[in-house]
Amino acid sequence: MPSGLLVTIEVPGKFKLEKNLMKRMILSSFILACCWCASAKDEGFTELTNGKDLSNFETEGNWKVEDDGAISLVPRPGEKGWTRYGSYLWFPKKYKDFEAHVEFKLPKKGNSGFYFRCADKIDPTKRGIEVQILDSHGKEKLGHHDGGGVIRTAGPAKNMNKPAGEWNALVVRCVGTHLVVHLNGEQIQDLKLDQGPMKDRPLEGWIGLQDHGQPLHLRNIKIKEL
Repeated sequence: MPSGLLVTIEVPGKFKLEKNLMKRMILSSFILACCWCASAKDEGFTELTNGKDLSNFETEGNWKVEDDGAISLVPRPGEKGWTRYGSYLWFPKKYKDFEAHVEFKLPKKGNSGFYFRCADKIDPTKRGIEVQILDSHGKEKLGHHDGGGVIRTAGPAKNMNKPAGEWNALVVRCVGTHLVVHLNGEQIQDLKLDQGPMKDRPLEGWIGLQDHGQPLHLRNIKIKEL
């Protein structure tokens, strides 16, 4: 045998054992990586839905926490339209730069809206910015009043609205005058607010979800200041 030549004899049973051990190690590493990514993704967010009550919000509307922790809106008799601003589900304080995550479920022809940077709660439609929440699934041409549109500003780049009765995931991120909106994992808005109809809006304000006098379900509402 030549000098310095190393010969390794594999034992079949041992090789199988080492192979299974390697698989387990790889799987464990993958699970740990996924857990770390999920933790990093949620880092810095404040969860406003606690599954028990509405103590993290302000509202005069008929919002209730269901057994599964979701928040439901069941308008009381005579509650119609969207000008009952005190009935909106308002976040506890004003925000400037932020990223907010909200999951919502609408009935057929359901309507709501995500309001932010509202100077006050008296008339947020005139002194704030709204990302429309609307049952727009299946519609081909979308405008600023359709689901994912920024009212008076721009329709969504694509229709990512799920059918009525299904949960949708909305992410709104606003830094300075740069607004980016994702719906169900796809970017649908990328706007410079100082270059359009919203250029007169304040850079800090209240955040709320609209009571449009129609049933609505919400869950996993969280926000991070940037």
